[in-house]
Amino acid sequence: MLEALFGNPVIERIFFTLLVYNESYPLGLAKTFNEPVNKFQQQLKRLEEGGIIVSRLVGRTRIYTFNPRYIFLKELKALISRAYEFVPETEKERFYSKRTRPRRAGKPL
Repeated sequence: MLEALFGNPVIERIFFTLLVYNESYPLGLAKTFNEPVNKFQQQLKRLEEGGIIVSRLVGRTRIYTFNPRYIFLKELKALISRAYEFVPETEKERFYSKRTRPRRAGKPL
């Protein structure tokens, strides 16, 4: 959907994931979308160099989030949110609705 605007589908997936979860990391993205991790690392690096996202280290993992100081962040999030509305429900369930925290022991599904 936004592939033509951003240059490739990997950036679209990164933006949708950051919109839904507020943060992510390259290996998590690669596992979610079943793609090589270097695709995500390259695009995350490119977005970070452009000032659109920022990263921080949590242990040995680099976590990425939207840059709150990015001048067009409000407009970018509005565009991504609007595009996310048109993502098919099956794709939303498959990629963007997974539980990210572990479930409490003994809690029923």
